[in-house]
Amino acid sequence: MSRIAATFEALKAQRRKALFPYVTAGYPFADVTPELMHAMVAGGADGIELGVPFSDPSADGPVIQKAGDKALAFGIGMAQVLDMVRTFRQTNTVTPVVLMGYANPVERYDQVRAKPGAAAGSSFVRDAAAAGVDGVLIVDYPPEECEAFAADLRAHNMDLIFLLAPTSTEARMAQVASVASGFVYYVSLKGVTGSGALDTGAVEAMLPRIRQHISIPVCVGFGIRDAASARAIAKVADAVAIGAKIIQVIENQPRDQVAATAQNFLKEIRTALDS
Repeated sequence: MSRIAATFEALKAQRRKALFPYVTAGYPFADVTPELMHAMVAGGADGIELGVPFSDPSADGPVIQKAGDKALAFGIGMAQVLDMVRTFRQTNTVTPVVLMGYANPVERYDQVRAKPGAAAGSSFVRDAAAAGVDGVLIVDYPPEECEAFAADLRAHNMDLIFLLAPTSTEARMAQVASVASGFVYYVSLKGVTGSGALDTGAVEAMLPRIRQHISIPVCVGFGIRDAASARAIAKVADAVAIGAKIIQVIENQPRDQVAATAQNFLKEIRTALDS
């Protein structure tokens, strides 16, 4: 059983909902991420979504784009992200870590490290598993083209996670169900991260449709910014993701206050989810 599956199973037994906060690797300081990850766990995170910086993040709004640009300026790429996970795993072997990003950094990683005769994607999958990654969400990988990649990840005890949106058709949900594992990530808003107002009624209406096709947990993100919105979503979802707001909370903090600020913010979210 993967760490993601084990986490959701344990939470279900406790009748609790999962909290999966997002941060961009290497932001707001190049060396702060492992410390920040530990602080988020201390604040109540059940898993961590770690953004891989990319120069053309089409699904991200200005807040996360800015964070990614700063991390790229620090020289943060896939190799550095895997090093951060490896460092985190030195003292935390329980909390799931999901890499979130785009195809280009994964494929570039493989191009640079490709070995003769090796299958496409094999270097990334091997090294991600060795670092302690539990899941991968690649925004621009369509499910119909990911069967081999999903199988390779599963062989290394990692999950391939997909996005669903308010515009997702029944056919797309079925396609995702055929290859996804761990959980699916439901984008609650039309648009990019951090945009729009959350419509909890629309989310509540959509989740039964998703669950007609999807048997694994459903995590809802995009538009969750505070304890009240997190609590409302947790009533109908299996997990809550929060990202852009965390980036905003930590962006102007001095280096020695970043981790504590994120931890305190997430404590409020955790309390709301458990109340």
